[in-house]
Amino acid sequence: MRWKPYDIPSSDNVVDFVQGLHTVCGAGDPKARNGIAIHVYLCNTSMVNLCFYNSDGNFLFVPQQGRLKITTEFGKLTVDPNEICVIQQGIRFSIEVEGPTRGYILEVFDAHFQLPYLGPIGANGLANPRDFLTPVAWFEDRDVPEGFRVVTKFQGKLFEAKQLHSPFDVVAWHGNYAPYKYNLEYFMVINATQFDHADPSIFTVLTCPSNKPGVAIADFVIFPPRWAVQDHTFRPPYYHRNCMSEFMGLIKGNYEAKEDGFAPGGASLHSIMTPHGPDYKCFEGASNGELKPVRVADGTQVIF
Repeated sequence: MRWKPYDIPSSDNVVDFVQGLHTVCGAGDPKARNGIAIHVYLCNTSMVNLCFYNSDGNFLFVPQQGRLKITTEFGKLTVDPNEICVIQQGIRFSIEVEGPTRGYILEVFDAHFQLPYLGPIGANGLANPRDFLTPVAWFEDRDVPEGFRVVTKFQGKLFEAKQLHSPFDVVAWHGNYAPYKYNLEYFMVINATQFDHADPSIFTVLTCPSNKPGVAIADFVIFPPRWAVQDHTFRPPYYHRNCMSEFMGLIKGNYEAKEDGFAPGGASLHSIMTPHGPDYKCFEGASNGELKPVRVADGTQVIF
């Protein structure tokens, strides 16, 4: 399945983050604390005297259009397109936007996101720990006589309560259970240099591992700008089947395997073991073109 770019509400239809949160697909069940869900958010106004927290799992935000100014119990985060942000289960947050805003969310029910094991790569490579940022403590002591709305997602449904003061009154915090952000431009790409393709797992930014070794609940992967230099190789992603379902989004630019039918803000889904690959135009061009070093996906950022 493929979706055209999701429509952002028009200016005469005011929609905040909570109202503009839509579930696209998923697997498992939050009641059993097992599985994932994939959402999109489509909004054009900020949350005022309103916060949200997720009782089901962790949210990984991927802004595609528009900056997110996120206030959390731990402090504030500014997240731009081509950056990601993780807000863990139970953390209250409110989102301020500056206009038409769109993005993707990956939710995991089981555990937390973590960096993948690097194995023979060693200590440095892919997403490096030093590039992840957490907020500085910030708080407000503010009464809200008309009521501050607190919305939670529990077992896939929304519930609301009201309180008479701002929930963002945490003066300081310690420990490592805190939201964080990461700039995808800092991802250190590793690629094949002689022939053939390395497995796409070399592009893993974050993973949520399962109890089965080598199998993940979800992997967050990117196809960033990089050099392609392989000889005797069909360089675009080859025709294949996956042992995991593959949901793909596009932050910016053009995806080399489907330049005409896959636009920023859209998405595609290839279910487990369903064959897929480049379109005809891409296949013909890559099969007959000169194999010289080229920059792949320059100005592009694909997520899956």
